[in-house]
Amino acid sequence: ERKREALAAGSPIQPIIKDVGEIYSRLLDHRPVIQGEIRYFIKEFEEKRGLRELRVLENLKNTIFETDEHILPKCEHAMHDNLNEVFKRLQAANNMIQKLQEQEHEQRKLQMDKLMAREEKHVAHWEEFMKEQQNKQAELDEEHRKAMERLKEQYSEMEKELAKYVSF
Repeated sequence: ERKREALAAGSPIQPIIKDVGEIYSRLLDHRPVIQGEIRYFIKEFEEKRGLRELRVLENLKNTIFETDEHILPKCEHAMHDNLNEVFKRLQAANNMIQKLQEQEHEQRKLQMDKLMAREEKHVAHWEEFMKEQQNKQAELDEEHRKAMERLKEQYSEMEKELAKYVSF
């Protein structure tokens, strides 16, 4: 355009170019009309939408305030009370479990003591039994030795008597 204006500045064509430019602007250049429509649309949109969004934001602000001032403290108080109750119950359950474990430990200890006493009794009984067996074996051995001596004496007497008869 500057080149055209520079060329047309000194010529008689200048009014024609100016008229053509105005016609072009009116017929083909829609920027001013579009800008006006855009401004109108934005204005309408902001007025209609803005009040609705303002109401939504006001409702959100009221909800947040109510939650922060009323509901949250109630929830904290209820949670605190419930956690204290749960903590007390857990402590009671823990104490009961400890008592049960102690009782179980004592029962196991008693069972182990009884088992050890039985084992000691069985060992003592076994030792007594083995002593009795050794004593019986010693008695049997002594009896066997005496019986052997008697048999030897008997056989030697029989041999002596037999020797009397053999000399005939």
